[in-house]
Amino acid sequence: MPLELHQLQKLDDYRWLVPRGTKPGMLTDALIYTDERLLKDLLKDLSLEQAINVAMLPGIVGRSLAMPDIHQGYGFPIGGVAATDPHQEGVISPGGVGFDINCGVRLLASSLEVEEVRPKIRELVNQLFRDIPSGVGQSGNVRISYAELDKLLQDGAAWMTEHGYGRGEDLTHCEESGAIEGAEPSAVSDHAKKRGLSQVGTLGSGNHFVEVQYVERVFDPSRAEALGLYENEVVVLIHSGSRGLGHQVCTDYLREMGPAMRRYGIDLPDRQLACVPVKSPEGQAYLTAMRAAANFAWANRQGITHFTRQAFKRIFGEKEELRVVYDVCHNIAKLERHRVDGREREVMVHRKGATRAFPPGHRDVPEVYRHVGQPVLIPGSMGTASYVLVGTDGAMQETFGTTCHGAGRVMSRTAARKSPYAQNAKQRLEDQGILVRAETRDGITEEIPEAYKDVDAVIDVVHNAGLARRVARLKPIGVIKG
Repeated sequence: MPLELHQLQKLDDYRWLVPRGTKPGMLTDALIYTDERLLKDLLKDLSLEQAINVAMLPGIVGRSLAMPDIHQGYGFPIGGVAATDPHQEGVISPGGVGFDINCGVRLLASSLEVEEVRPKIRELVNQLFRDIPSGVGQSGNVRISYAELDKLLQDGAAWMTEHGYGRGEDLTHCEESGAIEGAEPSAVSDHAKKRGLSQVGTLGSGNHFVEVQYVERVFDPSRAEALGLYENEVVVLIHSGSRGLGHQVCTDYLREMGPAMRRYGIDLPDRQLACVPVKSPEGQAYLTAMRAAANFAWANRQGITHFTRQAFKRIFGEKEELRVVYDVCHNIAKLERHRVDGREREVMVHRKGATRAFPPGHRDVPEVYRHVGQPVLIPGSMGTASYVLVGTDGAMQETFGTTCHGAGRVMSRTAARKSPYAQNAKQRLEDQGILVRAETRDGITEEIPEAYKDVDAVIDVVHNAGLARRVARLKPIGVIKG
């Protein structure tokens, strides 16, 4: 039976609890970060059921967590977070990472103000569309061999900067410096490599985008200054991931994990939660392949950064140099140290459509930002706004240093295409001063603003629950999509 509202315990205005024992098999509580208005949308799909199922994972540590952008996904809800004990019976689940491994966002800052860019926005958007291949199966402009691809899967964004696609300082402003250790290219299938070989530096389809935006509002001037952001500054937000390579890695290992679960005696209510012990051979193989795919995604965003810089130079001159503010990933599982039940321990943190949000002083925050906390980048829909926040101690205490990753869908892509809002979506956006180029009409209609939750409401929950601190609101003026 679907979960009903009365089964949730309201802890405060932004936290709702599904207690352990609500469903047989739960090993812990499920904690949902939301408010009463957003909560109504959650009862329309199976996302709360999925959060409850996650609470049944062997070796789960702490609670099953759901961010305010939660919506139905594969296995885990999108916006779902869970940690497991990698040294005991704790499992790794590809459904807790997602098909688009290290789907993430990167923020670039320019030296331009919005009134300088508006008169040339059509020219700029068209140039970006020419320079950045976009859409399903698109081939990119980065030509590499199989041997070079293996090196890229190990070195991530650093391979790109070493081969002329960026600068060394770009890496210091990336989560994991643009490459996670422990990647093993040999764990990635030939089929996955073939799918990824021509896709470095390309923009995916669906909700992936490159947006030209400006800083519409600064909430926290001192932290904005630390990030180099000021009102009316033009910025670029890049949202893309590991393309066909990451999707194939997930597909390959899901195929293996079903039979492996039976061998390990793991029984869960949803086959999409396929998982194996972290320390098992199958678990270790998936982890090393997942890390390789994550490194591919960082390299991909580095390539898009390079071509974005080229486009800006063509329109605004050679002196225009875009700076990487930060790069965060959404879909990943990582070994991290967190305080659980009063003691620090190593856990495997799954973040499915959720963003790392480490606090001031944390060793994994770049030194230049360490006094304010890790930058958190949360895109909305193409017709609304995106946000820059910083991580907090509250997130470390409650959510393994995690917050949401976006606005969260309320319509499926099929429903969005059939919606009356889709009929004149491009013109409506242009009437609002937002120019959009897409490879297909569906690239726009599937991503209409009405298909998403109100990003301002989602950010209110995040900020007021203490999971991240609002710094700036970004407004789009030009968008390219697959």
